[in-house]
Amino acid sequence: MVAHTAPAPHALAAHISVDGRPVTARAGEPLLDALRREGIHVPTLCHLAHLTPTGACRLCVVEVEGQRNLVPSCAFPVADGMVVLTHSQRAQRARKTIVELLLADHPDDCLYCVRAGNCDLATLAAELGVRERRYRGGGSERHVDASSPALLRDPAKCILCGRCVRVCEEVQGVGAIDFIGRGCHTEVGTAFQQGLNLSTCISCGQCINVCPTGALREVSHLKPVTDALGDPRRVAVVQHAPSISVTLAETLGLAPEVDAAGVLNAVLRRLGFTYVFDTSFAADLTIMEEASELVQRITSGGALPMMTSCSPGWVAWVEQEAPDFIPNLSSCKSPQQMLGAVIKRVWAERHGRLPDEVFSVAIMPCTAKKAEAARPEMAPDGVPDVDAVLTTRELLRLIKLRGLDVTRIAPEPADSPFGERSGAGKLFGVTGGVAEAALRTAYAFITGSELPAAEITELRGLDEVKELHVKIGELSLGVAVVNGLKNARPLLEAVRAGRRPDLTFIEVMTCPGGCIAGGGQPLGADLDAVRARMRALYAIDAGAELRRSHDNPQVRALYDEVLGAPLGAMSHRLLHTAYAPR
Repeated sequence: MVAHTAPAPHALAAHISVDGRPVTARAGEPLLDALRREGIHVPTLCHLAHLTPTGACRLCVVEVEGQRNLVPSCAFPVADGMVVLTHSQRAQRARKTIVELLLADHPDDCLYCVRAGNCDLATLAAELGVRERRYRGGGSERHVDASSPALLRDPAKCILCGRCVRVCEEVQGVGAIDFIGRGCHTEVGTAFQQGLNLSTCISCGQCINVCPTGALREVSHLKPVTDALGDPRRVAVVQHAPSISVTLAETLGLAPEVDAAGVLNAVLRRLGFTYVFDTSFAADLTIMEEASELVQRITSGGALPMMTSCSPGWVAWVEQEAPDFIPNLSSCKSPQQMLGAVIKRVWAERHGRLPDEVFSVAIMPCTAKKAEAARPEMAPDGVPDVDAVLTTRELLRLIKLRGLDVTRIAPEPADSPFGERSGAGKLFGVTGGVAEAALRTAYAFITGSELPAAEITELRGLDEVKELHVKIGELSLGVAVVNGLKNARPLLEAVRAGRRPDLTFIEVMTCPGGCIAGGGQPLGADLDAVRARMRALYAIDAGAELRRSHDNPQVRALYDEVLGAPLGAMSHRLLHTAYAPR
């Protein structure tokens, strides 16, 4: 979300009165922005600070002198001399009535709802003093859409705020859901009500992050995980993604902007996992393959620009919306699937286990990782490389279920041989991180020497598109980093039209900010939280003893003992895949 700032010095100032107090604002800005800047809380449900306001829910209504009706402060422009009452009896009554009407046809299953204790609608009802049901709806029957391998949609809990519709269309550029029907029959759904699995949904989960109720949630893998933890016939193995440790530190009240990977390792063992591995190790493995693939394509005339394939939402979008670019996608599996394959096909054999005797769990910031793990090509011989994916939210629920006080648990190292990682591997959690890590290793593969400075600042930050042109030996590389899926479309159109022949390598992260702001992360994070997570990952990289993926000794050992060379026969069998139009 966009942070609220004081009026710019060059903006036309407007002097207004708010609840009897003088306030200076920017002429023409939304009144809600000025009120929030003054620390005045006006409730909202439909409003998203980084998008154009719609005024649909009307909860933010206030009284403005000279206006006969209450006005939605999110969409009403500030004007000099305006007199505003934010919490008059009239405004309070209107807000309370709106919430009462929303609750009239809302399910009474708060005790069982996944959003219990974290529901915007329930919070507003408490704030506005709703203590009884004064209105009762018709009880229209609506069915849960459970067709997606990653997301569940419960229309009965939808309050038609439109947040999910707007994020899907305006932020992600997907448009899988929209308002359908008219009048009292209006609802949010997919085209022809055919289910998310037959829509253009890419399972990114950004709709979940903005839904104020439990109308959207991830498909839970908690039961199969807890069942496996209690099954003596199977060994439970877990991996955790690069961004999980910094999010855990933030959410559980540990020191901000630190790496809680050691605590996370200990927590996962307390939960019952026998072995704990770090997905950042597999990120280093991914870079070994991806950098080698890039060099091979440049020198052998492969499809360029090569595009990263670590973000499953982006891959799904290319398969659906831009299949002509499938040859440009790297054939590398994502780090999650690489490590899953190595655990099931290499580690299991070393430990005298069949692949189906190992229950492999991934802790991920991304709902699309659930869909990725369910892809048939990720289950050779019918045995999936990853059996279950828990989001960060699900991990937090599991920790609460077990009653663990994370602040009192001492850190522990991850297990070998897949527990050591470089700083480059940790950067996979942030937009630009994959490209930065790949350049560090590609430079070494091409020139035989190390990049003079490990940090590539041109690829860092939250800009929508970042570009870098760099000379590596005799080669000129044009690198583009796309932050957020919607921003990929115009770049691909330019490449398709031949206007960007300078580009050699393109990284796309589906979620704005990268995995640190993924669809499976804790709800309610704002832009400040995303930036803090980003700073934490950069700090971890800066303080790492190993900062380049090709320097990871455990990765080198895996190649020496099992894989041979990058892009070799064994690495292709385990670490690469193919994509197809869908």
